[in-house]
Amino acid sequence: MTLGGQYATRNHTVKHLQDLKGKTVLTETMPFTTSEARAAEEAGIDTLKVKFDPGNPADAIAMRKAAPHTFMTFCIGLTKIATAEEAVRAGYIAMEAGADGIMCQWGPEFIRTCSRAGIPVQAHAGLVPRLSTWTGGLRAVGKTIEEAMWIFEQIQSFEEAGAWAVEVEVVPAQLLAEISSRTRLVTSSIGAGSGGDIQFMFAEDILGNHAPPYPRHTKQYRNLYKMEQAMQVERVEGFREYIDDVKSGQFPGPKHIVNAPEGLVDQFLAAVDGNKDF
Repeated sequence: MTLGGQYATRNHTVKHLQDLKGKTVLTETMPFTTSEARAAEEAGIDTLKVKFDPGNPADAIAMRKAAPHTFMTFCIGLTKIATAEEAVRAGYIAMEAGADGIMCQWGPEFIRTCSRAGIPVQAHAGLVPRLSTWTGGLRAVGKTIEEAMWIFEQIQSFEEAGAWAVEVEVVPAQLLAEISSRTRLVTSSIGAGSGGDIQFMFAEDILGNHAPPYPRHTKQYRNLYKMEQAMQVERVEGFREYIDDVKSGQFPGPKHIVNAPEGLVDQFLAAVDGNKDF
């Protein structure tokens, strides 16, 4: 049963994922559409992350319905929360909406409060894009001993605060491997090599939804961008052909219209032009 009080048929629970730490590497993605969520579940992706707005949970609920059997973490935006109490409330809203846990970019204080309330929390370490002004922008973090120790100590603080997992973003692969073996947290690697417990990549990168250049740590397994561009050409040409047909009188043709029964138009004209009452 979920914290929200619903019976669940998930592929994993938090305990399952904790028990798998160090034994296997799981797969994770973040879908941005319900079609992507359904496809990820059908393909067998182990865990999903989806964006979540506590003030408007409809999109996340739709994602939950699209992939009802996959462990799903709702990611709460950094600026959506201002206090520890708000963090708990947002966490409860997420769990009632079908989350199996929440992910945040908060510090230990908010994490501790949510964990004590029974909410499974995944933290975020390394490159945290929204906080990247403090680490020099969108670049790798942890390439100096000072940064490496800072990341490790940060993860230790999340563990002490009660988090069960941590996403580690764009740090040296060898560093994550060593850190992961020294923490109880389940580590989700994005751009941090294969030394974590979960390998995470956005669905839009896996599917090639966008044009190059691509982030270095991604791999495109499909080229949906190229397919979408070809579809857009087809859309434009379809509209142009429709315009041409209308202007030339080819549309609507005989097969596109309803013909009046015999005599109806004569009756109509007699009624209208002869001012007859019906």
